[in-house]
Amino acid sequence: MNNIEQDILQLVKSPLTKEKGFNLLVKTYQERLYWNIRRIVISHDDADDILQNTFVKIWRAIDRFQSNSSLYTWLYRISVNESLQHLKQQKRSIFLREEATQNILLERLESDVYFDGNEIQKKLQEAIIRLPEKQRMVFNLKYYDELKYEEISEILGTSVGALKASYHIAIKKLEDFLTNN
Repeated sequence: MNNIEQDILQLVKSPLTKEKGFNLLVKTYQERLYWNIRRIVISHDDADDILQNTFVKIWRAIDRFQSNSSLYTWLYRISVNESLQHLKQQKRSIFLREEATQNILLERLESDVYFDGNEIQKKLQEAIIRLPEKQRMVFNLKYYDELKYEEISEILGTSVGALKASYHIAIKKLEDFLTNN
């Protein structure tokens, strides 16, 4: 655990400084968590809502954090779970299959006024959206967030070997899509 995590945890564990510590936690991790969520749900508005829900969950559970993993990993696990829960609710509400969910995410990417990338970046995002959900999660956490397989394993509750296989398959699918489209 790094010094900033230790400082945050020390502050949030005390009733007198809990709010100050939580504000430091938000300031430190807000942007990284936002982009993690955004890559999962694509929509800026949904990402904002999920980020707020994530911080509410963190506020309610921070007293029970036991330092079995890094604070950073724990926060990512909550944001991933909130994002996946959001996608599941969307699927249930309109009885979607995986392909339909991908189409909705692709439509969001196309109509996203906040997307500021070029055509190559947009093509990459399209390719990532077309990956199965688990491969998409593993790719995003490894490639964009530069997490180690051990950290991703803690976040997703999957073995390191399975993650490496998923990442390798995702890379091959992305290469194929980008080469052929």
